Amino acid sequence: MGAAITGETHEELVTDLISKMGNNLSYKKLPVRLYQISRKFRDEMHPRHGLLRSREFEMKDLYTFDTTEENATKTYEIVCQVYENIFNRLGLQFKKVIGATGNIGGKLSHEFLLQSDIGEDTIIVCNSCQYGRNIEIEDPSVRENKCPRCGSELDQMSAIEVGHSFLLGTKYSEILGSTYKDKNGQNIVTQMGCYGLGVTRILQAGIEVLSEDEAIRWPKIISPYQICIIPQMKGYMEEKFMELANNLYDELVTVPNLRGEVVIDDRTRFTVGNRLTQANRLGYPYVVVIGKSAIDEEQKFELQDIYNKTTDFLSSSQIISKLSNIKTAGQ
Repeated sequence: MGAAITGETHEELVTDLISKMGNNLSYKKLPVRLYQISRKFRDEMHPRHGLLRSREFEMKDLYTFDTTEENATKTYEIVCQVYENIFNRLGLQFKKVIGATGNIGGKLSHEFLLQSDIGEDTIIVCNSCQYGRNIEIEDPSVRENKCPRCGSELDQMSAIEVGHSFLLGTKYSEILGSTYKDKNGQNIVTQMGCYGLGVTRILQAGIEVLSEDEAIRWPKIISPYQICIIPQMKGYMEEKFMELANNLYDELVTVPNLRGEVVIDDRTRFTVGNRLTQANRLGYPYVVVIGKSAIDEEQKFELQDIYNKTTDFLSSSQIISKLSNIKTAGQ
């Protein structure tokens, strides 16, 4: 059996792939941006905190190739902005700080982190401007714990790293012969960048920073389901309440962004209160209780906004109108 090795990242392999294009890579074909979402393995001695520190995890890697350092910097800024957009869409309050280039190397690096007491990184940030850095980075311009940009006090905090970006320059492309043909037919070394998002780590870190002591709180947009419908307990007009639950379900899933986002908790052997408690702990953003008011002349359903801790009694059309505005991952 042949030996096998695993790699943390794949700068060398991707650069070698581009270098093999040889004379076929013209400046007109740049920039090139190659990405993969793949499973990574790490010989982690002390796995802990669920998905935060594990031996197997999902990563999104991106490798970029540009004609000039200026263009590579523009690509770097574009990708960093995309990362910021992703975290904003997830509703996560992130910190973007200057990071160490470490073994990967390069001219510039930024880390994207979520503040948490269990975080293994320590960062220093200014809450008045955008300045921030990992404590691994020395900044001689910092004096008496004052921000070098605006003079405000700096805060030190623990944080969980969920993304990283590197402006690599020609560290890999020069060694591995990744070049392109310029307008004059000359071979020019490509300028590179590499970027990573911890897919499973974002999931776990998001839950870590948003959850309550006894209840999971997902980044809403990636909650497994958005809405849980709870009919009455078995025994009292069971068929009627289940029919109402099924009818409401059918109406909700006709809304394009709610398809696949609604579930009925049909474990009617448990009380409504028991299932409500479990729904809260599991982190459904919205729960609809099919209570006795659902069979009144003015039919009303109990809509609970779990995250905002509010309750409304609404008609089915009002519920559909309100929940149709939910943002989901498919939008």
